Amino acid sequence: MSITIESTSTTSFADFNLPQPLLDALRDAGIDAPFPIQSATLPDALAGRDVLGRAQTGSGKTLAFGLALLGRLGGGKARSKRPRALVLVPTRELAMQVADSLAPLAKAMGLWCRTAVGGMAFTRQADVLHRGVDLLIATPGRLSDHVRQGTCVLSDVNFVALDEADQMADMGFLPQVREILDLTPPGGQRLLFSATLDGDVKKLVDAYLTDPVEHSVAPATASVDTMDHYVFQVTHQDKQAIVTEIGAREGRTIMFVRTKHHVDRLAERLRAKGVRAGALHGGKTQGQRNRVLADFKDGYTPVLVATDVAARGIHVDDVSLVLHVDPAADHKDYLHRAGRTARAGASGTVVTLVTHDQRRTVRRMTERAGVRARSAVIRPGDGELAEITGAREPSGEPVVERRREPQPRRGNGPRGDRGRNFGAHRQSREGFRPRRNGGSGRGPARRTRD
Repeated sequence: MSITIESTSTTSFADFNLPQPLLDALRDAGIDAPFPIQSATLPDALAGRDVLGRAQTGSGKTLAFGLALLGRLGGGKARSKRPRALVLVPTRELAMQVADSLAPLAKAMGLWCRTAVGGMAFTRQADVLHRGVDLLIATPGRLSDHVRQGTCVLSDVNFVALDEADQMADMGFLPQVREILDLTPPGGQRLLFSATLDGDVKKLVDAYLTDPVEHSVAPATASVDTMDHYVFQVTHQDKQAIVTEIGAREGRTIMFVRTKHHVDRLAERLRAKGVRAGALHGGKTQGQRNRVLADFKDGYTPVLVATDVAARGIHVDDVSLVLHVDPAADHKDYLHRAGRTARAGASGTVVTLVTHDQRRTVRRMTERAGVRARSAVIRPGDGELAEITGAREPSGEPVVERRREPQPRRGNGPRGDRGRNFGAHRQSREGFRPRRNGGSGRGPARRTRD
C-alpha cells in the first residue's frame, strides 16, 4: 500500500481526465476548484486504482468518489436489476445527501442514479431497479433485502465506493458489507473513504482492496481552526433553562442528545417556551425526517434536536452552533457531531454541557479528539453564556405546530423525467448543494414518498 499525505489542491477540475459532460456540468454550476481530498484521490481513482481516502466528514468526499465512479461509467448501459456501480453508506440521510450531489452529474452523463434505503417503499425501489440503474446509492440493510428478494443482482457491479466505513463498522454493518462485496466481481474497483482506517476497517481493506493507494488529508482529530470549543459545567437543576436560552439564540443550532425519547421530550419543552425546534431520530419515518430537515434547512425551524443519526451525512449551510446536551459517547462521535458546524471555511462554535460527575470523562474525550476546549461554570442568564453562544431569554409563547398543505402524490415515475433541469448548484464540503433559488438536482429516486 502506498500512502500520500496531501495538503494542497489542484487548481481546476479541468486538470483531471474527466469526461467533458462532467466538466461542463461542474463549470455551469460554478464549481471549478476541487477540495484537497478530491485533488488527492481523483487521479488514482480515474486510473482504476483501488483507493483509500482518509478524511473527516465535510471534507468533500462525495465528489471525490462520485466523479470517479461517473467518469468510469460513461458509455455503458445497465441491465435490468443489475446496477453497474454501488455507493454504500451507513444512514438514510447520508444516502439522500449523496444522491442530491450526484444525481445532476449523472444526468449530465446520461446515467441513472438511484437510491435504495430503508423507510421508503420497497416495491418502488424494486421497480426502479427492474428498469435499470447505473449508479445505486444504498444502505447495507435495504440492499441486502433487495438481494434476498431477487430484486437486485450485484454481479455487474464493477465499481464500489464505501463512504463513512468507520461508522458502518461502529453500527455493526460490516457483516452485511462483506456479504455484499462477496457478490460483486472480485476484480472490480473499490474506493473506501473513512475518517479512520484502523480496526475493523483495516480488516475490510485487507480482505477486499487490491494494492490500494492511500491518500490522507486530515488527522483523526479536530483541526478546523474556525471552530471554537467550550465545556460548560452546569447543575442538573439549571441545565434545561440553559438549553432553552441557547435555543432562543439567532442562527441555526443543532442539539445532540443520546436517546430518541430525550429528543422528542427536549423538542417539546423548547417549543413550549417559544423556541422553534424540530426532532430528528431513527424512530421517525423517512417522510417525517425529510420534513424536519426541510424546515431546518429553510430556516423555519432554527433548532434541530437530534440523536447521532444527524452526526454524519447531514449537511446544512450556516449551522453556527453545535450543542452537546448529552456528551458524546467517544471522541469520534464528538468530532462528527462538531463537524456539523464550521463547514467549507465558515466559523462555528461547539459547546458541551457537563455536570460535575462528567467533567473528567469529557476532558479525556476532548483530549483524544485533539480539542482544546475552554471551560466555564455557567448559570442561566450569565453574560458569558450570552457572549459565547448568543443565548437569550425565550419568548415564552408556545410554538404552534406548522400546518402543511397536502402535496400531490409523486412516485419514481417513468424514465421520461430525465429531462428535468439541472439547475444551479454550488459545491459544499459534501459535494453539490442546491442554490437557494436554483433547481433541486434531485433524481426521480428522491421523489418517492412514505
